Amino acid sequence: MEFSMAQRQQYIEKMSTEQLDLLIIGGGITGAGVALQASASGLKTGLIEMQDFAEGTSSRSTKLVHGGIRYLKTFDVGVVADTVQERAVVQQIAPHIPKPDPMLLPVYDEPGVTFDMFSLKVAMDLYDRLADVTDSRYTNYLLTKEEVLERQPFLRKENLLGGGVYLDFRNNDARLVIENIKQAAEDGGYMVSRAKAVGFIYDDSKQIVGVTAEDVLTGKTFDIRARVVINTAGPWVDDVRALDKTHELVPQIRPTKGVHLVVDRSKLPVPQPTYVDTGKNDGRMIFAIPRENKTYFGTTDTDYTGDYKHPTVTKEDVDYLLSVINYRFPDADITLSDIEASWAGLRPLIASGGGSDYNGGQSVHITDESFDAVVNIVGSYLKKDASRTEVETVLKNVKQSAGDSTSAPSSISRGSHLEREADGLVTLSGGKITDYRKMAEGAMALIVKLLAEEHDRRFTAVDSKTYAVSGGKFDASAVSEALLSYTQQGVDKGLSEADAAYLAELYGSNTPKVLSLLETADMVPGLSIADSLSLLYAMRYEMTLTPVDFLLRRTNHLLFMRDTLDDIIQPVLDGMANYYQWSPEEKDEQLAVLKQVIAESDLASLKAQS
Repeated sequence: MEFSMAQRQQYIEKMSTEQLDLLIIGGGITGAGVALQASASGLKTGLIEMQDFAEGTSSRSTKLVHGGIRYLKTFDVGVVADTVQERAVVQQIAPHIPKPDPMLLPVYDEPGVTFDMFSLKVAMDLYDRLADVTDSRYTNYLLTKEEVLERQPFLRKENLLGGGVYLDFRNNDARLVIENIKQAAEDGGYMVSRAKAVGFIYDDSKQIVGVTAEDVLTGKTFDIRARVVINTAGPWVDDVRALDKTHELVPQIRPTKGVHLVVDRSKLPVPQPTYVDTGKNDGRMIFAIPRENKTYFGTTDTDYTGDYKHPTVTKEDVDYLLSVINYRFPDADITLSDIEASWAGLRPLIASGGGSDYNGGQSVHITDESFDAVVNIVGSYLKKDASRTEVETVLKNVKQSAGDSTSAPSSISRGSHLEREADGLVTLSGGKITDYRKMAEGAMALIVKLLAEEHDRRFTAVDSKTYAVSGGKFDASAVSEALLSYTQQGVDKGLSEADAAYLAELYGSNTPKVLSLLETADMVPGLSIADSLSLLYAMRYEMTLTPVDFLLRRTNHLLFMRDTLDDIIQPVLDGMANYYQWSPEEKDEQLAVLKQVIAESDLASLKAQS
């Protein structure tokens, strides 16, 4: 089934004339997860996203599927257990996307560090148990100072005590979104990007029964009627709630901004993902992650009140990250001019409650006595010298230290919030990419209940723990074998092994469909066969409407392939203009937007000022 511009228009017409069971506002990872489960469960489902799918927040993460090991510093065992269990589920339903990539965590003898060697080992052992990590390739282990430096010779040597290695997973955030969206469409859902909710439709009881939406591409408005409307708009959930002018709005979201910077791997040769304290005694840690032939590092965590659509990287963001990375890797000497790409994203954090961001500071500090008690009881539990009840008793009696504060951005909860408001709108906010399926599952339980009780529409929710996304329909216990098989199919079609492997990694079980375009479509002049196939597939089967959609969210060209980006801009533009029959003026407009996005990613304005 195609999923293209032509289908987009059909979906708008169907949503305008049919009665939906569910309308979803927001096409990031949360909305995509709800859409997949609703469509697979038989609900007549529609989704509108005012930008491209994943454009707002879900393509701007640290691009990891975290296990949340930092929560074990404050022994928030429940949060870590939930997170690692969900990570395992995501691996099952999207096996071509999360990939195991063990993380190195160096330990320094410095004020304010997250772990010492003993507490790190206790945390990693508990983490492995919670995550059910039994494969000897991925179980945790400690490293001496010398072993850490043998792996990471560019790390700062002073005060280094050693380190630990534990299992974490790299992620392709935007790909995870589009694969959920595609599966929802395949199951009958109407998925429309660049359509914005501009008002609600009410019945005589002032209950929401639909949405007035604007087609951003044409400026035309249309009405969508739905028995249930759910708001999954990420940072914009309060904006959507505010469309109801009849009641006072109490904000749910306190967005914070996270920034990442990309340099060539030769400038920062990091052989494996590394997670290290900043050295600023600010309770934070940063990542340095190898990807393609680049290394990216981040993230910041600051309150944000600007334009949600265009969070930008400031000089303060760059100065902070460069000071940390150059301190931890003193021979790197990275400057602004070395930055090849960047991105800034917003975390849609719940404004109330505790918890902490994985990338931010802990939300509470516990007393030294409580910390020692917890370390000892967890150590005993892992040795089977203490019971779970004894562990729970100690955890319940943990005391916070004086002067604790939760006002810092890093202290805001990463939990999710599900609420049905007085006007009938269901809002699902907050959360993390790792938890998206579980959040959607909770929302689906409420949606199914409402449809049964209020509309006599009865559905059984799909088992979303085993329902694969598009591209994920192969044995999750044999990922390497499956990807090798798809790679060989590409080689058999005449692609180089590298290009065939690239397509297999990107598309998983959809790779044969991608390769079939060799027989049915003309390749794009100026592009390699792999890039031609990728572009053609993106337009026909992934509702890719602009060059930015393709180069930034359907692929990682703009972020991690900067060396070859300039060479493919014109062929991509020409190929899309030919496919969509753009006028010369429309083509010029698309090029201007792309150049602006690249300039922002390149930090061109900051470089010009320096």
